Amino acid sequence: MNWFMKQLRKEEWSPYAAGALLGIVGILTVVLSNKLLGASGGFENIAGLFGKAIAPAAFNNTYFNFVMPAGITYSVILLVGIFFGGMLGAFSSGTFKLRTMDDAQWKTAYGSQPWKRWAMLFFGAILLEYAAGIAGGCTSGLAISGGMLLAPAAFLFIGGMFASGILTALVVYGKRF
Repeated sequence: MNWFMKQLRKEEWSPYAAGALLGIVGILTVVLSNKLLGASGGFENIAGLFGKAIAPAAFNNTYFNFVMPAGITYSVILLVGIFFGGMLGAFSSGTFKLRTMDDAQWKTAYGSQPWKRWAMLFFGAILLEYAAGIAGGCTSGLAISGGMLLAPAAFLFIGGMFASGILTALVVYGKRF
């Protein structure tokens, strides 16, 4: 047990151990809840919940009533668990700190003003969530859960994700990093 606690307190885990644990979590999720891992739907459930409170007529449609129902769903609870699990991991490894994305790479790429970097992160997250909604799922939903099911689309997506990530990094950062 002492060895296990020592591993949990490390700042960086072995990718093999993290991958094995993610596989176990994925299998347990299916066995215990009859659901797959996937996070993007939770944001849509929350958006529908707020949307129905603010503008009920605009959110009274098939999408927010049946496809992604507004409310506290399994996906929302998963998001809460991801947040608090990440916090617990940061606290247990002693690496928790509030950051403003102030390292040299961020400053070189996006400028020295913190509000510009935060705006880039905010609008990038909105774009990512919108794209996940169009695609019918996010990285965790398709790559992880689809990969566990050996779905061919998952492996095509993973290859495309890495290729587009490399291309995006070259466009944004060039050969500076």
